[in-house]
Amino acid sequence: MIFKKTIQLIGEEKFNLLQQSTVLVIGLGGVGGHATEALARSGIGKLIIVDNDVVDETNINRQIIALSSTIGKPKTLVMKERLLDINKNLEVLAYHTFYDFETKNDIFNNKIDYVIDAIDTITYKIDIIKECLKRDIPFISSMGQGNKLHPELLEITDITKTSYDPIAKIIRSKLRKEGIKGKIPVVYSKEEPNSQDSKKRSPASSSFVPATAGLLAASYIVNKIIGG
Repeated sequence: MIFKKTIQLIGEEKFNLLQQSTVLVIGLGGVGGHATEALARSGIGKLIIVDNDVVDETNINRQIIALSSTIGKPKTLVMKERLLDINKNLEVLAYHTFYDFETKNDIFNNKIDYVIDAIDTITYKIDIIKECLKRDIPFISSMGQGNKLHPELLEITDITKTSYDPIAKIIRSKLRKEGIKGKIPVVYSKEEPNSQDSKKRSPASSSFVPATAGLLAASYIVNKIIGG
């Protein structure tokens, strides 16, 4: 029984709640990939995964599905194969697509119990938050994990209580202007961003900060389900 140790920890009743739950993970990068795998290893019954990208060699330093053997392959395909290798009974629905205003209805038309937002595009991060609040779906959103070196400074809090996070600041401002209210749980770092190459548009990244953020997001969802 692959989940013997999990059942020992939380009991049969709570484990069954995990088995009956569907979690949507949008974005399979450094954060989303680790979150997805942690959910699968925790006993979640169904995972819906969304990403339009393929594995690139620059992903290898931080993404759990990035290997020399997976370069060039769609992330959703690699992740689905990995998840089913972990738990052959897991139900996996993969969308090899970009989350945007045209694709979101197809994605959200599924029965979804919980959502992890692990994408980078602020416009669509805001839209995911708005959709979850509108549909009353519990969720957690990952803020900026790039240019960070200290995973011990990560925490889960409401977006109104964040600091040193430019993405959270922009999202707070835009939601406030739109009059969007509600609790918005996020995983974010109190660490001030640092990079040796300020000319690069894409942030630098480590192997441990995004991974830790993904594990925290997964633990948040699991504990939500089991009432922990």
